[in-house]
Amino acid sequence: MQSVVAILDAIAEGRSTPRDAVAASLDAIAAHDRGIGAFEAIADRDAVLDAAGRATGPLAGIAVGIKDIFDTFDLPTTYGSPLYAGHRPRADAALVAMIRAAGASVVGKTVTTEFAFLNPARTRNPRNVAHTPGGSSSGSVAAISASMIPAAIGTQTGGSIIRPASYCGVAGYKPSFRLVPTVGAKTFSWSLDTAGFFAAGVADVARFAALVTGRSLDVTPVDPAGLRVGVYRGAIWNEATPAMQDALARAADIAAQAGASVVDMDETSALAAGRDAHATIQNFEAGLAMAHEFTHHRAELSSILRKTLADGRLIGPEAYDKARAAARQARHAATALFDRVDVLLAPSAPGVAPVGLESTGSPIFNKLWTLTGNPCVNVPGLKDPFGMPLGIQLVARFGRDQLALSAA
Repeated sequence: MQSVVAILDAIAEGRSTPRDAVAASLDAIAAHDRGIGAFEAIADRDAVLDAAGRATGPLAGIAVGIKDIFDTFDLPTTYGSPLYAGHRPRADAALVAMIRAAGASVVGKTVTTEFAFLNPARTRNPRNVAHTPGGSSSGSVAAISASMIPAAIGTQTGGSIIRPASYCGVAGYKPSFRLVPTVGAKTFSWSLDTAGFFAAGVADVARFAALVTGRSLDVTPVDPAGLRVGVYRGAIWNEATPAMQDALARAADIAAQAGASVVDMDETSALAAGRDAHATIQNFEAGLAMAHEFTHHRAELSSILRKTLADGRLIGPEAYDKARAAARQARHAATALFDRVDVLLAPSAPGVAPVGLESTGSPIFNKLWTLTGNPCVNVPGLKDPFGMPLGIQLVARFGRDQLALSAA
Protein backbone atom coordinates (compact mmCIF):
# COMPACT_ATOMS: atom_id res chain seq x y z
CA MET A 1 0.00 0.00 0.00
CA GLN A 2 1.02 3.62 -0.50
CA SER A 3 2.38 5.16 2.71
CA VAL A 4 1.65 8.76 3.70
CA VAL A 5 4.84 8.92 5.77
CA ALA A 6 7.01 7.44 3.01
CA ILE A 7 5.60 9.76 0.35
CA LEU A 8 6.14 12.87 2.48
CA ASP A 9 9.66 11.73 3.40
CA ALA A 10 10.52 11.16 -0.27
CA ILE A 11 9.30 14.65 -1.17
CA ALA A 12 11.16 16.25 1.74
CA GLU A 13 14.38 14.49 0.71
CA GLY A 14 14.05 15.51 -2.94
CA ARG A 15 13.49 11.96 -4.21
CA SER A 16 10.02 12.84 -5.48
CA THR A 17 7.77 15.83 -6.06
CA PRO A 18 4.14 16.43 -5.10
CA ARG A 19 3.14 16.29 -8.75
CA ASP A 20 4.90 12.96 -9.32
CA ALA A 21 3.39 11.43 -6.17
CA VAL A 22 -0.14 12.43 -7.12
CA ALA A 23 0.42 11.27 -10.70
CA ALA A 24 1.40 7.84 -9.37
CA SER A 25 -1.88 7.64 -7.48
CA LEU A 26 -3.91 8.67 -10.52
CA ASP A 27 -2.11 6.04 -12.59
CA ALA A 28 -2.91 3.41 -9.97
CA ILE A 29 -6.59 4.38 -9.97
CA ALA A 30 -6.71 4.09 -13.75
CA ALA A 31 -5.02 0.69 -13.61
CA HIS A 32 -6.88 -0.94 -10.75
CA ASP A 33 -10.26 0.62 -9.98
CA ARG A 34 -12.21 -1.19 -12.69
CA GLY A 35 -11.86 -4.45 -10.77
CA ILE A 36 -12.54 -2.92 -7.34
CA GLY A 37 -15.10 -0.15 -7.88
CA ALA A 38 -13.82 2.10 -5.12
CA PHE A 39 -14.49 5.43 -6.84
CA GLU A 40 -17.80 7.11 -7.60
CA ALA A 41 -16.16 10.01 -9.47
CA ILE A 42 -12.57 10.87 -10.38
CA ALA A 43 -11.25 14.41 -10.64
CA ASP A 44 -9.88 15.83 -13.88
CA ARG A 45 -6.31 14.59 -14.18
CA ASP A 46 -4.80 17.72 -15.72
CA ALA A 47 -6.43 20.03 -13.18
CA VAL A 48 -5.33 17.87 -10.25
CA LEU A 49 -1.75 17.61 -11.45
CA ASP A 50 -1.52 21.32 -12.18
CA ALA A 51 -2.71 22.10 -8.64
CA ALA A 52 -0.38 19.46 -7.15
CA GLY A 53 2.56 21.06 -8.93
CA ARG A 54 1.78 24.35 -7.21
CA ALA A 55 0.84 22.94 -3.79
CA THR A 56 2.92 24.05 -0.81
CA GLY A 57 1.08 22.76 2.28
CA PRO A 58 2.33 19.99 4.57
CA LEU A 59 0.26 17.36 2.71
CA ALA A 60 1.38 18.38 -0.79
CA GLY A 61 1.77 15.16 -2.78
CA ILE A 62 -0.87 13.17 -0.88
CA ALA A 63 -3.78 12.02 -3.03
CA VAL A 64 -6.96 11.79 -0.95
CA GLY A 65 -10.26 10.01 -1.56
CA ILE A 66 -13.39 11.70 -0.21
CA LYS A 67 -16.29 9.52 0.87
CA ASP A 68 -19.26 10.52 -1.24
CA ILE A 69 -21.20 11.60 1.82
CA PHE A 70 -19.14 14.83 2.02
CA ASP A 71 -19.97 17.82 -0.17
CA THR A 72 -17.41 18.83 -2.80
CA PHE A 73 -17.81 21.92 -4.97
CA ASP A 74 -15.90 20.49 -7.95
CA LEU A 75 -17.17 16.90 -8.00
CA PRO A 76 -20.66 15.38 -7.85
CA THR A 77 -21.94 14.45 -4.39
CA THR A 78 -24.56 11.72 -4.62
CA TYR A 79 -24.65 10.39 -1.02
CA GLY A 80 -24.73 6.91 -2.53
CA SER A 81 -28.26 7.41 -3.84
CA PRO A 82 -29.69 7.86 -7.35
CA LEU A 83 -31.94 10.53 -5.83
CA TYR A 84 -28.90 12.83 -5.89
CA ALA A 85 -27.40 11.81 -9.24
CA GLY A 86 -25.47 14.76 -10.65
CA HIS A 87 -25.87 16.84 -7.49
CA ARG A 88 -23.20 19.56 -7.33
CA PRO A 89 -22.95 21.44 -4.02
CA ARG A 90 -21.80 25.05 -4.09
CA ALA A 91 -19.22 24.55 -1.33
CA ASP A 92 -16.88 21.96 0.17
CA ALA A 93 -17.65 20.26 3.45
CA ALA A 94 -15.53 21.68 6.27
CA LEU A 95 -13.25 18.63 6.43
CA VAL A 96 -12.72 18.67 2.66
CA ALA A 97 -11.76 22.34 2.86
CA MET A 98 -9.27 21.50 5.62
CA ILE A 99 -7.71 18.77 3.47
CA ARG A 100 -7.29 21.13 0.54
CA ALA A 101 -5.87 23.87 2.78
CA ALA A 102 -3.20 21.41 3.96
CA GLY A 103 -2.05 21.00 0.34
CA ALA A 104 -3.44 17.52 -0.34
CA SER A 105 -5.01 16.65 -3.69
CA VAL A 106 -8.64 15.55 -3.80
CA VAL A 107 -8.48 12.95 -6.56
CA GLY A 108 -11.99 11.57 -6.37
CA LYS A 109 -15.15 10.67 -4.49
CA THR A 110 -15.17 7.17 -3.03
CA VAL A 111 -18.19 4.92 -3.11
CA THR A 112 -20.53 4.95 -0.11
CA THR A 113 -23.59 2.91 0.64
CA GLU A 114 -26.98 4.58 0.26
CA PHE A 115 -26.88 7.59 2.62
CA ALA A 116 -24.04 5.80 4.47
CA PHE A 117 -26.45 3.16 5.81
CA LEU A 118 -26.55 -0.62 5.38
CA ASN A 119 -27.64 -1.24 1.77
CA PRO A 120 -24.46 -2.68 0.16
CA ALA A 121 -22.71 -0.83 -2.65
CA ARG A 122 -20.73 -2.27 -5.56
CA THR A 123 -17.18 -1.99 -4.12
CA ARG A 124 -15.21 -5.22 -3.69
CA ASN A 125 -12.61 -6.16 -1.10
CA PRO A 126 -9.10 -5.94 -2.61
CA ARG A 127 -7.86 -8.69 -0.29
CA ASN A 128 -10.35 -11.08 -1.91
CA VAL A 129 -12.93 -9.70 -4.34
CA ALA A 130 -15.40 -12.43 -3.33
CA HIS A 131 -15.74 -10.74 0.07
CA THR A 132 -17.45 -7.53 1.17
CA PRO A 133 -15.17 -4.56 1.93
CA GLY A 134 -17.40 -3.62 4.85
CA GLY A 135 -19.51 -0.61 5.81
CA SER A 136 -20.40 2.68 4.22
CA SER A 137 -16.77 3.88 4.00
CA SER A 138 -15.87 0.82 1.94
CA GLY A 139 -14.81 2.79 -1.14
CA SER A 140 -12.31 4.84 0.86
CA VAL A 141 -10.85 1.76 2.53
CA ALA A 142 -10.73 -0.33 -0.66
CA ALA A 143 -8.92 2.43 -2.54
CA ILE A 144 -6.14 2.37 0.07
CA SER A 145 -6.05 -1.41 0.39
CA ALA A 146 -5.72 -1.73 -3.41
CA SER A 147 -2.72 0.67 -3.38
CA MET A 148 -4.54 3.33 -5.39
CA ILE A 149 -4.22 6.21 -2.90
CA PRO A 150 -2.42 6.75 0.40
CA ALA A 151 -5.23 8.44 2.37
CA ALA A 152 -8.98 8.89 2.53
CA ILE A 153 -11.77 10.05 4.82
CA GLY A 154 -15.00 8.43 5.91
CA THR A 155 -17.72 8.52 8.55
CA GLN A 156 -18.97 6.19 11.27
CA THR A 157 -22.49 6.13 12.66
CA GLY A 158 -22.40 2.48 13.65
CA GLY A 159 -19.08 0.96 12.62
CA SER A 160 -18.14 2.24 9.17
CA ILE A 161 -14.62 3.41 9.96
CA ILE A 162 -13.30 0.59 12.14
CA ARG A 163 -15.11 -2.38 10.56
CA PRO A 164 -14.18 -1.85 6.86
CA ALA A 165 -10.63 -0.96 7.90
CA SER A 166 -10.49 -4.33 9.65
CA TYR A 167 -11.95 -6.19 6.68
CA CYS A 168 -9.51 -4.62 4.19
CA GLY A 169 -6.39 -4.60 6.36
CA VAL A 170 -5.77 -0.86 6.68
CA ALA A 171 -5.55 1.58 9.58
CA GLY A 172 -8.75 3.41 10.45
CA TYR A 173 -8.99 6.18 13.04
CA LYS A 174 -12.31 7.30 14.53
CA PRO A 175 -11.56 10.46 16.52
CA SER A 176 -13.19 11.52 19.74
CA PHE A 177 -16.70 12.70 18.98
CA ARG A 178 -16.79 16.16 17.39
CA LEU A 179 -13.02 16.52 17.28
CA VAL A 180 -13.41 16.76 13.50
CA PRO A 181 -16.25 18.72 11.87
CA THR A 182 -19.08 16.95 10.06
CA VAL A 183 -20.43 20.22 8.61
CA GLY A 184 -21.19 19.58 4.96
CA ALA A 185 -21.62 15.82 5.34
CA LYS A 186 -25.10 14.37 4.84
CA THR A 187 -26.53 13.87 8.32
CA PHE A 188 -28.00 10.53 9.33
CA SER A 189 -27.76 10.74 13.13
CA TRP A 190 -26.39 13.95 14.59
CA SER A 191 -25.60 12.35 17.95
CA LEU A 192 -23.54 9.58 16.38
CA ASP A 193 -22.14 10.64 12.96
CA THR A 194 -18.35 10.89 13.31
CA ALA A 195 -15.81 11.82 10.63
CA GLY A 196 -12.56 9.86 10.48
CA PHE A 197 -9.43 8.95 8.57
CA PHE A 198 -7.86 6.01 6.71
CA ALA A 199 -4.31 5.19 5.64
CA ALA A 200 -2.10 2.14 5.18
CA GLY A 201 -0.67 1.95 8.70
CA VAL A 202 -1.24 3.61 12.05
CA ALA A 203 1.72 5.98 11.69
CA ASP A 204 0.34 6.99 8.29
CA VAL A 205 -3.18 7.70 9.51
CA ALA A 206 -1.83 9.61 12.51
CA ARG A 207 0.36 11.80 10.28
CA PHE A 208 -2.53 12.40 7.88
CA ALA A 209 -4.95 13.37 10.66
CA ALA A 210 -2.36 15.55 12.39
CA LEU A 211 -1.58 17.55 9.26
CA VAL A 212 -5.25 17.95 8.31
CA THR A 213 -6.38 19.12 11.73
CA GLY A 214 -3.26 20.89 13.02
CA ARG A 215 -3.59 18.86 16.23
CA SER A 216 -0.91 16.88 18.07
CA LEU A 217 -1.94 13.48 16.73
CA ASP A 218 1.33 12.22 15.25
CA VAL A 219 2.59 9.10 17.01
CA THR A 220 5.03 9.53 19.88
CA PRO A 221 7.09 6.82 21.61
CA VAL A 222 5.18 4.75 24.17
CA ASP A 223 7.01 2.58 26.68
CA PRO A 224 5.05 -0.69 26.77
CA ALA A 225 6.25 -1.33 30.31
CA GLY A 226 4.28 1.68 31.49
CA LEU A 227 1.12 0.83 29.55
CA ARG A 228 -1.96 -0.63 31.23
CA VAL A 229 -4.00 -2.58 28.67
CA GLY A 230 -7.53 -3.82 29.24
CA VAL A 231 -8.97 -6.66 27.17
CA TYR A 232 -12.63 -5.84 26.55
CA ARG A 233 -14.85 -8.72 25.43
CA GLY A 234 -18.24 -7.67 26.76
CA ALA A 235 -21.59 -9.42 26.76
CA ILE A 236 -21.44 -9.86 22.96
CA TRP A 237 -18.23 -11.90 23.01
CA ASN A 238 -20.03 -14.90 21.53
CA GLU A 239 -20.60 -12.81 18.37
CA ALA A 240 -16.85 -13.03 17.67
CA THR A 241 -15.70 -15.91 15.50
CA PRO A 242 -13.06 -18.31 16.83
CA ALA A 243 -10.54 -16.64 14.50
CA MET A 244 -11.28 -13.20 15.96
CA GLN A 245 -11.21 -14.54 19.52
CA ASP A 246 -7.78 -16.00 18.80
CA ALA A 247 -6.65 -12.70 17.23
CA LEU A 248 -7.63 -10.71 20.30
CA ALA A 249 -5.80 -13.19 22.53
CA ARG A 250 -2.76 -12.88 20.25
CA ALA A 251 -2.85 -9.07 20.46
CA ALA A 252 -3.06 -9.25 24.26
CA ASP A 253 -0.09 -11.65 24.30
CA ILE A 254 1.94 -9.29 22.10
CA ALA A 255 1.23 -6.44 24.53
CA ALA A 256 2.14 -8.56 27.56
CA GLN A 257 5.35 -9.84 25.97
CA ALA A 258 6.34 -6.23 25.26
CA GLY A 259 6.01 -5.47 28.96
CA ALA A 260 2.51 -4.01 29.22
CA SER A 261 0.27 -4.82 32.17
CA VAL A 262 -2.69 -6.70 30.66
CA VAL A 263 -5.98 -7.26 32.51
CA ASP A 264 -9.44 -8.48 31.58
CA MET A 265 -12.22 -5.88 31.81
CA ASP A 266 -15.79 -6.55 32.83
CA GLU A 267 -18.67 -4.89 31.01
CA THR A 268 -20.98 -2.97 33.32
CA SER A 269 -24.75 -2.90 32.91
CA ALA A 270 -24.53 0.79 31.97
CA LEU A 271 -22.23 0.02 29.06
CA ALA A 272 -24.40 -2.85 27.84
CA ALA A 273 -27.46 -0.62 28.07
CA GLY A 274 -25.64 2.06 26.08
CA ARG A 275 -24.94 -0.36 23.24
CA ASP A 276 -28.62 -1.35 23.24
CA ALA A 277 -29.65 2.33 23.13
CA HIS A 278 -27.66 2.99 19.96
CA ALA A 279 -30.37 1.83 17.56
CA THR A 280 -33.09 3.93 19.21
CA ILE A 281 -30.98 7.09 19.02
CA GLN A 282 -29.82 6.40 15.47
CA ASN A 283 -33.22 5.52 14.04
CA PHE A 284 -35.13 8.33 15.76
CA GLU A 285 -32.66 10.91 14.46
CA ALA A 286 -32.52 9.37 11.00
CA GLY A 287 -36.30 9.55 10.76
CA LEU A 288 -36.03 13.31 11.25
CA ALA A 289 -32.82 13.94 9.28
CA MET A 290 -34.12 11.97 6.29
CA ALA A 291 -37.72 13.19 6.50
CA HIS A 292 -37.69 14.83 3.06
CA GLU A 293 -36.36 11.74 1.28
CA PHE A 294 -38.78 9.48 3.14
CA THR A 295 -41.81 11.70 2.55
CA HIS A 296 -41.23 12.48 -1.11
CA HIS A 297 -39.14 9.56 -2.42
CA ARG A 298 -39.77 6.58 -0.17
CA ALA A 299 -40.49 4.21 -3.06
CA GLU A 300 -37.02 4.96 -4.45
CA LEU A 301 -35.24 4.08 -1.21
CA SER A 302 -33.88 0.60 -0.53
CA SER A 303 -36.16 -1.63 1.51
CA ILE A 304 -33.75 -1.73 4.47
CA LEU A 305 -33.48 2.07 4.63
CA ARG A 306 -37.20 2.58 4.07
CA LYS A 307 -38.06 0.23 6.95
CA THR A 308 -35.46 1.78 9.25
CA LEU A 309 -36.79 5.29 8.64
CA ALA A 310 -40.39 4.13 9.07
CA ASP A 311 -39.50 2.44 12.35
CA GLY A 312 -37.58 5.51 13.48
CA ARG A 313 -40.55 7.77 12.86
CA LEU A 314 -42.60 5.56 15.20
CA ILE A 315 -40.19 6.08 18.10
CA GLY A 316 -41.64 8.63 20.49
CA PRO A 317 -39.71 11.44 22.16
CA GLU A 318 -39.98 9.70 25.53
CA ALA A 319 -38.25 6.57 24.24
CA TYR A 320 -35.62 8.70 22.52
CA ASP A 321 -34.95 10.69 25.69
CA LYS A 322 -34.68 7.47 27.69
CA ALA A 323 -32.11 6.19 25.20
CA ARG A 324 -30.18 9.45 25.44
CA ALA A 325 -30.12 9.10 29.22
CA ALA A 326 -28.72 5.58 28.81
CA ALA A 327 -26.08 7.01 26.46
CA ARG A 328 -25.04 9.59 29.04
CA GLN A 329 -24.68 6.89 31.68
CA ALA A 330 -22.67 4.76 29.25
CA ARG A 331 -20.30 7.67 28.60
CA HIS A 332 -19.69 8.08 32.32
CA ALA A 333 -19.12 4.33 32.65
CA ALA A 334 -16.72 4.36 29.69
CA THR A 335 -14.70 7.14 31.31
CA ALA A 336 -14.49 5.15 34.54
CA LEU A 337 -12.90 2.21 32.68
CA PHE A 338 -9.79 4.30 32.13
CA ASP A 339 -9.22 4.76 35.84
CA ARG A 340 -7.87 1.20 35.72
CA VAL A 341 -6.24 1.07 32.27
CA ASP A 342 -4.76 3.39 29.64
CA VAL A 343 -6.23 1.67 26.58
CA LEU A 344 -8.60 -1.14 25.71
CA LEU A 345 -8.26 -3.91 23.15
CA ALA A 346 -11.44 -5.23 21.52
CA PRO A 347 -12.45 -6.86 18.23
CA SER A 348 -12.80 -4.47 15.32
CA ALA A 349 -15.42 -6.77 13.79
CA PRO A 350 -16.93 -10.20 14.50
CA GLY A 351 -14.40 -11.81 12.17
CA VAL A 352 -13.04 -11.54 8.65
CA ALA A 353 -15.06 -9.89 5.90
CA PRO A 354 -18.11 -12.00 5.03
CA VAL A 355 -18.26 -13.68 1.64
CA GLY A 356 -20.45 -11.94 -0.93
CA LEU A 357 -21.69 -8.40 -1.44
CA GLU A 358 -25.15 -8.89 0.04
CA SER A 359 -24.14 -7.53 3.45
CA THR A 360 -21.68 -4.98 4.83
CA GLY A 361 -21.11 -7.09 7.96
CA SER A 362 -22.10 -6.45 11.55
CA PRO A 363 -21.12 -3.28 13.47
CA ILE A 364 -21.93 -4.88 16.82
CA PHE A 365 -18.40 -4.42 18.20
CA ASN A 366 -18.33 -0.74 17.18
CA LYS A 367 -21.71 0.66 18.25
CA LEU A 368 -20.83 1.15 21.92
CA TRP A 369 -17.69 3.19 21.21
CA THR A 370 -19.48 5.27 18.58
CA LEU A 371 -22.14 6.06 21.16
CA THR A 372 -19.64 6.93 23.90
CA GLY A 373 -17.50 8.98 21.50
CA ASN A 374 -14.17 7.44 22.53
CA PRO A 375 -11.27 7.53 20.05
CA CYS A 376 -10.77 4.19 18.30
CA VAL A 377 -8.07 2.87 15.99
CA ASN A 378 -8.18 -0.27 13.87
CA VAL A 379 -4.76 -1.90 14.13
CA PRO A 380 -4.07 -4.05 11.06
CA GLY A 381 -1.57 -6.87 10.80
CA LEU A 382 -3.20 -10.11 11.97
CA LYS A 383 -4.83 -12.55 9.54
CA ASP A 384 -6.88 -15.73 9.55
CA PRO A 385 -5.44 -18.99 8.14
CA PHE A 386 -6.63 -17.99 4.65
CA GLY A 387 -4.85 -14.64 4.71
CA MET A 388 -7.88 -12.44 5.33
CA PRO A 389 -7.32 -9.48 7.69
CA LEU A 390 -8.42 -9.53 11.34
CA GLY A 391 -8.26 -6.04 12.83
CA ILE A 392 -7.91 -5.24 16.52
CA GLN A 393 -9.70 -2.17 17.87
CA LEU A 394 -7.78 -0.01 20.31
CA VAL A 395 -9.92 2.35 22.42
CA ALA A 396 -8.70 5.21 24.64
CA ARG A 397 -10.24 7.71 27.04
CA PHE A 398 -12.33 10.45 25.44
CA GLY A 399 -10.00 13.21 24.24
CA ARG A 400 -6.85 11.06 24.44
CA ASP A 401 -6.58 10.62 20.68
CA GLN A 402 -2.82 10.89 20.48
CA LEU A 403 -2.42 8.18 23.10
CA ALA A 404 -4.82 5.97 21.14
CA LEU A 405 -2.77 6.39 17.95
CA SER A 406 0.61 6.08 19.67
CA ALA A 407 -0.35 2.96 21.60
CA ALA A 408 -1.89 1.48 18.45
